[in-house]
Amino acid sequence: MMIAQNTVMALAEVVGLILQIYLWLIVGRAIISWVDPNPYNPIVRFVYSATEPVLEQARRIIPPLGGIDLSPIAVLLLIIFLRNLIVNSLYDFASRL
Repeated sequence: MMIAQNTVMALAEVVGLILQIYLWLIVGRAIISWVDPNPYNPIVRFVYSATEPVLEQARRIIPPLGGIDLSPIAVLLLIIFLRNLIVNSLYDFASRL
């Protein structure tokens, strides 16, 4: 039973870390959008390619308000919600094993 408990706890850690990294990618994308980035910079290209699919889906649901794109805020809130829901649920499940 201890192996199963540790496996679920490790899974919770990995999921939490992945969501945390993606959260910081969204924050980085928002900060990059404030300046005029070089579109050929590999870091800028990576951040845009990693975040654009999710932000595009959010833009379909939440249109820009007066030229302000609220999709990063919505995605950040969703990531925080999912991190709390999934990771805490996995930890609770592991504690019951």
